Amino acid sequence: MPRRIYIETTIPSYLTARPSRDIVQAARQQLTREWWDVKRRNYDLCISQIVLDEAAAGDAEAAQRRMAVIDTLPLLDLTFEVDGLAETIMQSGLLPASASRDAVHIAVTAVHQVHFLLTWNCRHIANATIFRDLQRLIMSAGYDVPVICTPEELLGD
Repeated sequence: MPRRIYIETTIPSYLTARPSRDIVQAARQQLTREWWDVKRRNYDLCISQIVLDEAAAGDAEAAQRRMAVIDTLPLLDLTFEVDGLAETIMQSGLLPASASRDAVHIAVTAVHQVHFLLTWNCRHIANATIFRDLQRLIMSAGYDVPVICTPEELLGD
């Protein structure tokens, strides 16, 4: 059975964005396209309503491109358990108040036992400085923590 990957909103954003002139952004766009084209078929992809909401926001043309790549992906339910774990994450102080949606991304993957959370959000999600505390918090709530990583980390050889 293929492993499940939760596709956080930065993935369709980098995948469908116009080429960036910023070298770091351009590299992330290229790595995302390479992972999407070569590796995504090895996994069962999923998203949540939060991803749909975020992807649909902003410039209408860009939103349409983002939605086109994720609109067929299965949705994970935003349950009371997800809400509760997201609230626990926010109350811990590990994430700033402005990152409540990021807490939901993390919580939905833990509650639904997703193997990987794929993201380019290295400020609040794929952040090594908070990972141990986040891991302890989620495990103390009775859930396993998914592997939180970027497309680059899942490209392999």
